[in-house]
Amino acid sequence: MWSDIVDLRAFYGGALGKLAHRLLAQRLRQIWPRLVGMRVLGVGYTAPFLELYKDEAERVMAAMPAGQGCMHWPAGAPGLAVLSDEQALPFPDRSIDRLLLVHCLEGAAHVRPFMRECWRVLADGGRLTVVVANRRGLWARAEHAPFAQGQPYSMGQLSRLLRDNLFVPLQSATALFVPPVGSWVFRAWANTWENLGTRFFPTFAGVVMVEAEKQIYAAPFDALPAHATVKAVARPAGNGIASRAGEDEQRLFTEQVGPTAGGREA
Repeated sequence: MWSDIVDLRAFYGGALGKLAHRLLAQRLRQIWPRLVGMRVLGVGYTAPFLELYKDEAERVMAAMPAGQGCMHWPAGAPGLAVLSDEQALPFPDRSIDRLLLVHCLEGAAHVRPFMRECWRVLADGGRLTVVVANRRGLWARAEHAPFAQGQPYSMGQLSRLLRDNLFVPLQSATALFVPPVGSWVFRAWANTWENLGTRFFPTFAGVVMVEAEKQIYAAPFDALPAHATVKAVARPAGNGIASRAGEDEQRLFTEQVGPTAGGREA
């Protein structure tokens, strides 16, 4: 079940949404400190987080799923957002260096085809970071927050999902330990909640984040044997007279393979 783009924009425009954005952006900067010269794509509702890299990356784009809706982004500038089917991303193969998924995986009806699309558009050695609601956290139960929409995941479930779809998990993080309430008291102590939760209660984070690398399979150079068996086909010489070249070929064949089925070695 997708969160509507209107609800997402309203949430991140409010006090609780701004707090969630600040805390998630801090964790994201720890995972990706700098993306200078890279091509960055966000799928889902990633516009607030792509702002972190808009001025340093070579190119930053946002693909918003059709079930979620699309809005113009960035404000006051030419649009960098596109409405897209999550199973048919409008980008060439191996064209993206970094891929960010926020408010996306939880709503995807067909996860495996979508992950295959993510694998397709990522460059060889490219990485993606997935941000999803933690099924054990309070934010997955807060109906007034978009993290309660769709399918939440545990850290183990998310890591297995990535491995099953040709991604290698590299590192993980947790965030949003502060309760999802609008009280200024919790907002004022948000950093303290984050530090304590990360150290002592990681299981009860509001969201889990995993960075993974695109997995590439290649046959090793020693996959083939050093001497491959070659089949030779005996051909009669023209007019019954064998040429010298034909005799040489026959002798070489006999030395390497052995006598033919029709006779013995002389």
